[in-house]
Amino acid sequence: MTDSLYYDRTQGAPPWPVLLMAIEALGRPGNRGIDLGCGAGRDTLEMLRRGWEVLAIDREPEAIERLLGQVPPDQLPRLQARCARFEDCELPAADVVNSAFALPFCAPADFPALWQRIDEALAGGGIFCGNLFGERDDWAGPELSIFSEDQVRQLFADWELLHFEVIDREGSTARGRTKRWHLFSVVARHR
Repeated sequence: MTDSLYYDRTQGAPPWPVLLMAIEALGRPGNRGIDLGCGAGRDTLEMLRRGWEVLAIDREPEAIERLLGQVPPDQLPRLQARCARFEDCELPAADVVNSAFALPFCAPADFPALWQRIDEALAGGGIFCGNLFGERDDWAGPELSIFSEDQVRQLFADWELLHFEVIDREGSTARGRTKRWHLFSVVARHR
């Protein structure tokens, strides 16, 4: 996604509510967060603000440039910003792995290995927060990782679901276009 309009409309926005749910559900001070598909940085900036070390990954150079342009100098030592496909990155142990609207863009063939790395990063009580697209989403197609509700629930079968919401409605994208959203919003604790 190289559309500057997307970054213009999301830069400076507050963190996603599911990230805040995850941080609260953690029940202890966090030390490390991972933001997969960090975009202009709305969630990365919140974790940094709270004193966390953050690994922020996005495949678009503009996303990383915009993120770095917003980080206060005193917080830069706690940020690792990588311009890369998150499917190709090793993930360190973390308290929270966040992926707001990014995981669906992982190629289906790459998703199982990525999910294994997320699972390993959160072993021992870490929390995942993010979204997965359902089969009725207007963007659903063979190049994206798309799930049924049963498949999402199976993905989290060994996790403690703290928040699970099915969203199936017309809405707007960050670019202002109307589309049908069919997605699953999840906050889950690794057991």
